[in-house]
Amino acid sequence: MLSRWSGIFQIAAVYVGTVVGAGFATGKEIVEFFTRYGFYGFIGILIAGYIFIFTGTKIMLISARIRASSYEEFNEFLFGKKIAGIINIFFLIMLLGVTAVMISGAGAVFEEQLGVPKSIGSWSTIILATLVLMMGMRGVFTVNSFVVPIMICFSLILFFSTLGNGDFFKTLTKVPDEVITLKVILSPFAYTAFNLALAQAVLVPVAYEVRDEKVIKHGAILGGIFLTIILLSGHFSLMTLPDLNSYEIPSAVIMRTAAGQLYWMFILVIYGEIFTSVIGNIYGLQRQISSYIKLPSILIIAVIFLIALIISEFGYGRLLGYIYPAFGYISLLFLILVWKSKAGKE
Repeated sequence: MLSRWSGIFQIAAVYVGTVVGAGFATGKEIVEFFTRYGFYGFIGILIAGYIFIFTGTKIMLISARIRASSYEEFNEFLFGKKIAGIINIFFLIMLLGVTAVMISGAGAVFEEQLGVPKSIGSWSTIILATLVLMMGMRGVFTVNSFVVPIMICFSLILFFSTLGNGDFFKTLTKVPDEVITLKVILSPFAYTAFNLALAQAVLVPVAYEVRDEKVIKHGAILGGIFLTIILLSGHFSLMTLPDLNSYEIPSAVIMRTAAGQLYWMFILVIYGEIFTSVIGNIYGLQRQISSYIKLPSILIIAVIFLIALIISEFGYGRLLGYIYPAFGYISLLFLILVWKSKAGKE
């Protein structure tokens, strides 16, 4: 029984750790997709939470039932072999790009908060991540099982430390002056589609490794609940911050003013959240590339990190400007196809 519950928690932790990254950790993503819309943003988070629970579970159940060991096989099942080839190229580029941003973000944490050169922070992250990834799935499980509970605790601390600031319920139910737009309506769907499309790089091989459908189902549901709790607590904290759109790391601003004694620990939590996403993305990429090229895992991991480093130095933002909109549409199509699939039904 303990082993089963341990497996459920590990799956939940990997799910959360993969989705939560630099933008999520700093609060910037929550502001951009939800908090800026006031009460509509609160409703959007509830919708997003349901999608994370329902769709994350379905992705993993489909993966287990079709015996997909990588996101390429999963996308072949969803899109068909002809279209999947193009889709997987986009996924490969986005995963490399997002990993590059995460490594750059990790370096920025070292530089801005510790006064250490950014390159040292980036290389330290790469070396540490490589050591974890050499342990395979066990390493991914171990790191996420350690970081994610701390992450959830700090999200709740941040929320409770701001609860007494101002009129909470008045702020929560505040409706923006602007009329509801299509962007507001699509926000929870776009947010979850993008994150789940990238998270499949980890969720698919995890389901393949675990195989026990009950453990997979309960782990994915628990992970979705944790993500909803983190989103809600982050939103409740951020909505108390005046001029929240003017901050790059709004969560850190709140922590510094509301619970200054925990500020440095919170910076470590932000780094931990970035780190879990890095190892998740690299693990998924390594599994994918290994199906094409028969080389030692350590060599593939090293090449992926090298490419990610190069991208982080040379204009990923420009590349993203062309690819991101296309990937956004693909992600929404991915979400719809997962919903339509009968393979993940009970």
